[in-house]
Amino acid sequence: MMFKKVLVMLLCGALLLAGCSKAPKDSEKSKESTNKKSFKVAMITSGGGLGDRSYNDSAYEGLQRIESELGMEIKVVEPADVSEGEKYLTELAKAGYDLVATLEYGHADVLNTVAPQFPDTRFVSFNIVVDQPNVTSVIFKEHQGSFLAGALAALVTTDASIDKTNDKKIISAIGGVQSPGIDKFIVGFEEGAQYIDPEIKVLKGYSNSFGDPAKGKELALVQIDQGSDVIYQIAGGTGEGIFEAVKDKNVFAIGVDSDQDYIVPGNILTSMMKRLDMAMVMLAEKLKDGTIKDNNVIELGLDEGTELSPMEHTKDMLKPEYLEQLHDISKKIISGEINVSDVTKE
Repeated sequence: MMFKKVLVMLLCGALLLAGCSKAPKDSEKSKESTNKKSFKVAMITSGGGLGDRSYNDSAYEGLQRIESELGMEIKVVEPADVSEGEKYLTELAKAGYDLVATLEYGHADVLNTVAPQFPDTRFVSFNIVVDQPNVTSVIFKEHQGSFLAGALAALVTTDASIDKTNDKKIISAIGGVQSPGIDKFIVGFEEGAQYIDPEIKVLKGYSNSFGDPAKGKELALVQIDQGSDVIYQIAGGTGEGIFEAVKDKNVFAIGVDSDQDYIVPGNILTSMMKRLDMAMVMLAEKLKDGTIKDNNVIELGLDEGTELSPMEHTKDMLKPEYLEQLHDISKKIISGEINVSDVTKE
């Protein structure tokens, strides 16, 4: 009889403990489910495609990290033309990709058409805001980084101690296709140069392509003949021809989007980097932890993913005070003391 009483007491205690344990909340279940889900991430390149050693390759490096570090399935698509944007955005959403990022500035309009059709897909645009509830727009403050690049160009262009410069106050920029997104770089570059010296002249040209090195070299040689000794390239794969020209003529170029200094060591003064690799990984992490819906617009300025390269091959050519000036200018931009124009918001 005593054994039966003890058994009954043990059973009652077990039932009480079971009743006291809390069932997981719906939000906890949702978060746990999100963390366990296998995600798929796709990326659509911009004009010029992979192999540009610049914008597209920087983002692709991030995509590869998403696969290797986060274990997500990835896919990259290289459209033959910007007009194929709607087709690929739609196909990738239908294929079940959770995050679909397009690097093409010209896809903004089609995103406004496609995104509402796939409310469960998270789309990403770069460099332009697309106002849709399921689109995250990542905006790099390239105008700020370009201001620093222009300031550095102005400091070195008449420095007689550097064998790659001349005595003319002339620098230049070559963009790909003229658009507010490209002019954002060029205007910032010009403002930075004229902050240092209002008499600096900035020549401007457009290749009308992000994948035409021959055109890039042709334009660069013309600008060099006109007196430019520092050429800022904002033209993707077209920049390869610009780099050839500055090497041939022993002047400087400034790279863009990724650290391009290594391509022609000593002739690429610096690179205005926007860390698309970091941005891609950040977006995938936000997708994984369920916070990607918290911010529809993410802006990345100086010290947040927009920066000049370390200048590994050229720093020794520069006077220490130049680097000190750049540091001081950077702090003033971040604090708001220096306001750099952003033509995309005009």
